[in-house]
Amino acid sequence: MRSRCRVVSAFAGLLMPVWLAAAPAWSADYGGPLIDAHSHVPNATAIDAYVAAMKRHNVLKVVLLGVGGLQKEDTAWLTAASKKYPDRVVAGLPLADPPSESAASQLELQLDRGKPRLIGEVHMRQVGRRLIDRDPNSPAFGKILDVAAKFEVPIVIHYELTDAAETALDRALAAHRKSTIVLAHGGEGPPRRLDRLLLRNPNLFVDLSGMHFQRTPALASETGPLDPGWKALIEKMPDRFMIGVDVWAARLFEPAMLDRLFMWTRRILGELRLDVAERVAHRNAAKLYRLE
Repeated sequence: MRSRCRVVSAFAGLLMPVWLAAAPAWSADYGGPLIDAHSHVPNATAIDAYVAAMKRHNVLKVVLLGVGGLQKEDTAWLTAASKKYPDRVVAGLPLADPPSESAASQLELQLDRGKPRLIGEVHMRQVGRRLIDRDPNSPAFGKILDVAAKFEVPIVIHYELTDAAETALDRALAAHRKSTIVLAHGGEGPPRRLDRLLLRNPNLFVDLSGMHFQRTPALASETGPLDPGWKALIEKMPDRFMIGVDVWAARLFEPAMLDRLFMWTRRILGELRLDVAERVAHRNAAKLYRLE
């Protein structure tokens, strides 16, 4: 009997490496604090459901942004949300009309009066829901970048990348080295394009908002692994990325959907090295937007 047990045990030992190789390399979910570095509200009351979800999922703060001039009430909604939940909501300063010749002077007045932590979201190039294609090297936007640099306030832009768009953004970043630009939604990638831009431009940061399982491109499906290209890039430059959920439509504020989005976020962060996950989850946003 003992001889038979020894044979079975030895056979199992031979098979164990095969079982381990075949098993998916899942890691534990990230369990630390979160800062949602990029979200929106669709109305004046949606923030209540969001803050309730923040409490359930250990989300310390949410950065609320304007929707590029699409919602005329953005400033009022963001201001009200930050006053109602001052310890949790950080309101960005919307910039509705970046091509306007008066945009930079108006921005300077607003920055001089208040102390916003960031500007945006400024829609510079969007070819999906809306057709917007603005030159980041235009004189009007250059003045906006100079004003943002003067007050040391980062500016979040929606700018979907192509070869031509990458070249244009590269020029703008080089011409305004004192300006800090945050590229929303990873510029829609791909990772190798972001790799080039980040290597050349120390004043560029990336938020990974709106890259969840309901969007394309996504960092991962709802249950699948983190895209290996994105994982490699994030771990290569861990100080340059911030996580964000990018809720906007009212349906995304339903409690069950918010729970799914935050659980997905923690799952993909858990696939990163812990030191990287902590930076992407909250440390980078806290440092860049002076939230500490």
